[in-house]
Amino acid sequence: MPIRRLPPETVNRIAAGEVVERPASAVKELVENALDAGATRIEVQIEGGGLTRILVADDGQGMAPDQLELAIERHATSKLEPDDAGDVDLLRISTLGFRGEALPSIGSVARLTLTSRPQSGGDAHALRVEGGRVSPPGPAAFPGPHGTRVEVRDLFYATPARLKFMKSERAEAMAIAEELRRQAMAHEAVTFALDVESRSVLRLPAEHPGDEGRLRRLSAILGRDFEANALLVDQTRDDLRLSGYAGLPTYSRGNAQHQYLFVNGRPVKDRLLQGALRGAYADFLARDRHPAAVLFLDVDPLKVDVNVHPAKSEVRFRDAAMVRGLIVGGLRHSLAAAGHRASTTVADQALGGFTPHTGIGSQPVSQPQATGWSGWTGWSAPASAAQTIPGLNDRSARVEPELPTAYSLLPIASQAAHPDSGPEDMDLPLGVARGQLHGTYIVAQTRDGLVLVDQHAAHERLVYERMKAQMAEGGVARQTLLVPEVVELDPAEAERVADRAGELAELGLVVEPFGTGAVLVREVPALLGQVDAAGLIRDIADDLAEHGVALALKERLGDVCGTMACHGSVRAGRVLSAPEMNALLRQMEATPHSGQCNHGRPTYVELKLADLEKLFGRR
Repeated sequence: MPIRRLPPETVNRIAAGEVVERPASAVKELVENALDAGATRIEVQIEGGGLTRILVADDGQGMAPDQLELAIERHATSKLEPDDAGDVDLLRISTLGFRGEALPSIGSVARLTLTSRPQSGGDAHALRVEGGRVSPPGPAAFPGPHGTRVEVRDLFYATPARLKFMKSERAEAMAIAEELRRQAMAHEAVTFALDVESRSVLRLPAEHPGDEGRLRRLSAILGRDFEANALLVDQTRDDLRLSGYAGLPTYSRGNAQHQYLFVNGRPVKDRLLQGALRGAYADFLARDRHPAAVLFLDVDPLKVDVNVHPAKSEVRFRDAAMVRGLIVGGLRHSLAAAGHRASTTVADQALGGFTPHTGIGSQPVSQPQATGWSGWTGWSAPASAAQTIPGLNDRSARVEPELPTAYSLLPIASQAAHPDSGPEDMDLPLGVARGQLHGTYIVAQTRDGLVLVDQHAAHERLVYERMKAQMAEGGVARQTLLVPEVVELDPAEAERVADRAGELAELGLVVEPFGTGAVLVREVPALLGQVDAAGLIRDIADDLAEHGVALALKERLGDVCGTMACHGSVRAGRVLSAPEMNALLRQMEATPHSGQCNHGRPTYVELKLADLEKLFGRR
């Protein structure tokens, strides 16, 4: 068959398929245009999940009539300027958009109306595009002093086959709302509004630029729980800066949907960044739990390529290892600064597990009267209460010093005998130990509440942190294999592993090239004991191919340290003395990450006095 040139309309529709995949893609492009135009207020209205109608209005700089026709031409943009020689530098991009494809792509598959009034003055004008056919601009009404309104109707009417691949109207509306939330996270100084079917769905007023304003914006989007459990992240390395907020390990999620990553203000989905985030929390979360985080990476435009994908959702870094190191180091620094702090949601979940008793058996119970709880006389205990009320004949929960330690609540020696456990200890974060429940849980009293500590989980974290510190000081001990093991790999994999031999040696794994497509393993970390060297090398090769770092070895060492810490820690069921319990509390306060065990579970639960009063109807 002869080669033919495709009609311009067909070319535009093919290109539109790359840029505008669904209504949320169109909203993303239009909102980014508004932000690049300096908008301080962006309003979005949608109908029919965005397929029937999309309206994006802003108060940006606006456009003059002669600019409207250029705006809907493919690869025409105001965001790239040629130098004196007429060349355009695609490596120094400081705007969200730059390809000049959004408006022509949308206009080629929908009915587009572009209305704008320039900030420099003049009347508003409108231009219409239907399926790629352009009508000349003409005067139009405009509600504001300046800005742009883009209305899109009947999206994909010119490509009806694409409509078959759309999801339900509700799903498309949810995708648009999520896209608008992402944009709002990165631009806290801009007001955002979203109406779905004339119903207000999102209202985000402008916040003061900076960390405090950003946290208020994130709280409005992700909820107050995120605000209460978020750690400030602010680290700089050379010309890279990492900022944002990351959740405590105990504020983890069952999926990665609460991870938002931005590069130079652009929301991205990057495997390198997601892998670095996972690696930073590797010591604190189980594999089926995911951290919540909103991270912003500011990097010199010359060191990141954003021209990788038409949707601009992927980026490529010149120095990926430095970027990953900054993310892992910055997050771990913030997590360490949190000390023993645990998520506030832990207490909420604990309170949810309490069920206040309102009656005994099937005996009807009267409601408290206006005289208060002390005046409630609507129920009196029957004569057989001693036989019908569970626990009434049992021993008191208070255990005297002379009683055996087999009871569930152990005595705490008097303060006179232990002056180090005086009333002033209640002002410490974890208070003073008052007893031990079931040989497993320490009960401590603080100035304004109580703390329940899982002694095994807490001590496991303390032992683990000490082991890590010893590894950092003395390096990883190695054991030499009696017979070096040859591991067959793909030639490219073998080369990647051999290139990282120095890094692997620091972790206790000594390898060297062994011909083409193989490596020779001479030494392995002593902590691993009997190890499947071939399986370990293959896992490392996979990690190097995906992330460029030896994650598998580090994570495996972490698992081994966690296992050793588990066996070396205080076991559940062991009776502790008062000094031992208080010593454990003081060590927790001085040890980073002690608020969660090695699997991300909380090591303690704190209940405020106000929470206890609510349980008993005092509030």
